[in-house]
Amino acid sequence: MGTLTIEDIIKATGGKVIYTNGNSYTFTGVSIDSRTIKGGELFIALRGSRFDGHNFLHEALEMGSGAIVNFPPADPVRGKTIIYVRNTLNALQDIAHYVRMKRNIPAIGITGTNGKTTTKELVASILSTRYRVLKNTGNLNNHIGLPLSITNLSDEDEVVVLEMGASAPGDIRQLCEIATPDYGVVTNIGPGHLEGFRSLEMVRQTKLELLETVKTVSVNADDMFLMEGISGFGGKIITFGIDNKADVFAKDINLAEKGSRFLLCIRNGSCIEVNFNMAGKFNIYNALAAASIGHAFNIDLMDIKRGIESFMGVPMRLEIKELFGATVISDVYNANPASMEEAVKELIRLKKGRAIAVLGDMLELGSYAEEAHRKLGRWMSELPLDVFIAVGHIMAAAADEFSAASKQSFSVDSAADARKILLDICREGDTILVKGSRGMEMEKVLGANQE
Repeated sequence: MGTLTIEDIIKATGGKVIYTNGNSYTFTGVSIDSRTIKGGELFIALRGSRFDGHNFLHEALEMGSGAIVNFPPADPVRGKTIIYVRNTLNALQDIAHYVRMKRNIPAIGITGTNGKTTTKELVASILSTRYRVLKNTGNLNNHIGLPLSITNLSDEDEVVVLEMGASAPGDIRQLCEIATPDYGVVTNIGPGHLEGFRSLEMVRQTKLELLETVKTVSVNADDMFLMEGISGFGGKIITFGIDNKADVFAKDINLAEKGSRFLLCIRNGSCIEVNFNMAGKFNIYNALAAASIGHAFNIDLMDIKRGIESFMGVPMRLEIKELFGATVISDVYNANPASMEEAVKELIRLKKGRAIAVLGDMLELGSYAEEAHRKLGRWMSELPLDVFIAVGHIMAAAADEFSAASKQSFSVDSAADARKILLDICREGDTILVKGSRGMEMEKVLGANQE
């Protein structure tokens, strides 16, 4: 990133310098982790419900050049700069906003219930064919991760692509106040994080807080609930889709086991064949969303194709693996009702021998949790699904519904227990889906220890 001066920090935060090293007045970056801070960086001592960065201040200052705190250290570290602010989290967000506005380059905010991370990576891949792009690392998409990502902006960056997550009303508005995106993408609207939202209408209302800031928005034309919500938007709307009329669309789709092929088309324009490395129809929607942003940036179809085809996928999301001669669909990063349904459809599509679903609890659904799981179980009981291994006490409700249709199911407490059953019953030629919310650690079904 570009350097930050003490003056920059004070302008951004309104903080007060209480100690200074007397030599250097610039910082090479910011950090919130005392374990990974680098020389020249400024440590921001965040306080959370389970941690307090102030407890690690001295460790951070062994490497870093200074710190932002909301109470002065009793024993200041000699030769290190200490800046006092009232709220360190607000300071991080204020610094990010200051950096963003100082650079004043185009910013794209990407939200929706499913597909945010994949779409963000695809947008970055397409725009990188012409511009130097900064994007969130991984899925650092919340009120801490997003501003931390923005502080990495360098003088060479020309576009910033930001995934925006939300778990409660007001979250997207807050992220937009920090990042002030010019362009927006809404991938879809579905039942996710209902514990914080209470209703699907509130999910939509929260995601569409993006419209309060952006001038151009790209939306899924096949999501009618989403389309209803944007009807009053006064800016430019770009649509993408497969089934309904859209500005950017796919046709002649050919879905394979480990990827897909389709014609990417621009309305009133040309089409180009794309060989996509990701499986599943829902991932084609993510590619179309990204292509719509590329089109908005006047990137030609050949470079959009190149950006899509060079993308190799996101770890832990719809990875095709093998286990003792069986095909495994590993989609263990997260789950909600919409993404779970799409993954099960992919299992059925790829089925060769038996189809086995190993599914963990869908978390953060609040009072809707049991109903959502029972609905999933009833729906799966009508599919050519041979075995269902339910992991967790909520998914057990889905197993009840599935077994009520005289179909084989197991209900276990943990991913480790599910692994034992799977290894006992699976055989060559089976197709297996492993999926669940992140807290269920479903990667352990496959013997992985991923973070």
